[in-house]
Amino acid sequence: METVGNFIGGQVCLSSSNQTADVHNPATGQVERRVTQSTAAEVKQAIDAAHQAFTPWSRTTPLRRARIMFNFKALLEQHREELARLIVNEHGKVYSDALGELTRGMEVVEFACGIPHLIKGEYSADVGTDIDSFSLMQPLGVVAGITPFNFPAMVPMWMFPIALVCGNTFVLKPPALVPSASVRLAQLLKEAGLPDGVFNVVHCANEEAALLCTDPRIQAVSFVGSSSVAEHIYTTASAHGKRVQAFGAAKNQAIVMPDADLDATVNALMGGAFGSAGERCMALPVAVVVGDGTADKLIAKLKPLIAQLRIGPGMQQGGEENEMGPLISAAHQKKVLGYIDLGVEEGATLVVDGRHYQVPGCPQGYYVGGTLFDNVTPDMRIYREEIFGPVLGIVRVPDYKTAIDTVNGHEFGNGSAIFTRNGHYARQFVYEVQAGMVGVNVPVPVPTAFHSFGGWKRSVFGALNVHGTDGVRFYTRMKTATARWPTGQQTVSEYSMPTLG
Repeated sequence: METVGNFIGGQVCLSSSNQTADVHNPATGQVERRVTQSTAAEVKQAIDAAHQAFTPWSRTTPLRRARIMFNFKALLEQHREELARLIVNEHGKVYSDALGELTRGMEVVEFACGIPHLIKGEYSADVGTDIDSFSLMQPLGVVAGITPFNFPAMVPMWMFPIALVCGNTFVLKPPALVPSASVRLAQLLKEAGLPDGVFNVVHCANEEAALLCTDPRIQAVSFVGSSSVAEHIYTTASAHGKRVQAFGAAKNQAIVMPDADLDATVNALMGGAFGSAGERCMALPVAVVVGDGTADKLIAKLKPLIAQLRIGPGMQQGGEENEMGPLISAAHQKKVLGYIDLGVEEGATLVVDGRHYQVPGCPQGYYVGGTLFDNVTPDMRIYREEIFGPVLGIVRVPDYKTAIDTVNGHEFGNGSAIFTRNGHYARQFVYEVQAGMVGVNVPVPVPTAFHSFGGWKRSVFGALNVHGTDGVRFYTRMKTATARWPTGQQTVSEYSMPTLG
C-alpha cells in the first residue's frame, strides 16, 4: 500500500520511525493509503533545509520569484483534475467543490505573481536638505504553516505563495487525514523551478509539530483550525518571539429580514449550510430570522430541499453529481451525530433528521444527512459551539435590533450575512455587525485573493489576516532608510533629535 512521504530538501522521503497513520476514503470508510509520521529530528531536518535555502532564495530577484510562481500557476491548471481527485479521495467533498477549492487557491497564486509591485515600498525625496528617505519590504526568514483537513489545497495556498514570493522559505505541516495534496503541490513547485529546500512538507504528530512554534529559526507561524489550538499556538509562538496569524472556529450567522427574497435566500442557505457537508469555517449554520411568519415560510421551503439532498461519494460514476459528500472521519461523524442528539435534548425542534443516513453501496462511509433545527436559542450548545457538519439552526427573533444583538453576542465573529431588499438595513448591518467578513445577500462572503481573509473576536488570534495586502505585510518586515549623499557631509556632532529640515 502506498505511503505518503515528507518533502524535504526537494525530495520525497519516508520517516525513519517506520510509523504511519491510515488515510481513509470517507466515502467508503476504507484505508486508501498511509502517511509517514516523522520524528522531532525530521521536523528539524525540514527546518534545516529551509534555513539553508533562505539566503540564496531571499537574494533572488522578486521578478524571478514571480516567474516561478507563474510557472506554478500553469502547472496547477495542467494538473487541476488530478489534484481535485486527490482531494475528493481523502476529504470526501464532491468533485466540483474540490475544483472550486483549487480555483480559489490559484487566485492567491495569481495575486502572488504581482509581487514586484506589491513590495516596491515607498520613496520620499528631500525629506530634509539633500536627504532622501525610502522603505524596503524584506523577507522574515523561515516561516511555517499548519493547516486543517477541510481545505487540503486552498488553505496552504492562502499561505505559501505569498510567503515564497516575498523571499521566505516555508515548512508546511498538513493534517494526517488529507496528506497527499500538499506533497503534490511541493512536487509541482519544484517542477516550476523552485530551488530545493525553499518549500518543505513534514507529516508529524502535534508533539513534534510544536517545534514549529519554538525553534528559533522559525520567524512566523500561520495556522488554521480550532480556536483552542489557535490560541495555544498564538500564545506559544508569540512567547518565542514569532509573528503569528492563527485562525480559529466560527459560528457564522445570517439575518433573514421579512422583505428578503425567500427563494433566493433558501438557495443561499442550502449552499451555505450544506456545501462541503458543512465542514467550512465560512459555512452558514445559523439563520436568525425576523418574525415568526418569515421563519414559517422559510422552513416550509427548506424542509423538502434538505430531505431531497443528493448525498453520496464525491466522485460520481455517471448520473448527476451528488450535492453533498461524507464527513471527514468516523470520529467526526460521531461528534456531529452527538450534536444532533444534544439539540433534541436541549429542546430545539428537529424538523429534518439527518441521523441514520445510509448511502447505498457505502455502508461504512461517514455520512450524515442534512439536518434542520427550529426554535434554537442562544443558550443552547448547538448555537454556541461550532458543529462543523450539515446542521442548520433557525433562531426566531422579533425585530432587526434583536437579530443584530443576537449575532453580536456570540463569542465568534468570523463571517456573517444579511438577506434583505432594504438598502438601509443592509448598510446598517455592514457597519454594525461584529464580524470580519460580511455578506449582503451573499451566504459565504470569502474575500477574493486581493483582499484579506480574517475574522474578529475568538475566530482569530493575531493582528494581520491572510492573503491580500495583509498577507504581504505578514510575510515581510519594513526597513526605512534615510540617506545623505551630497557634499554637505555632517561636520559637527548633534545631540538633539534631528529635525532634518
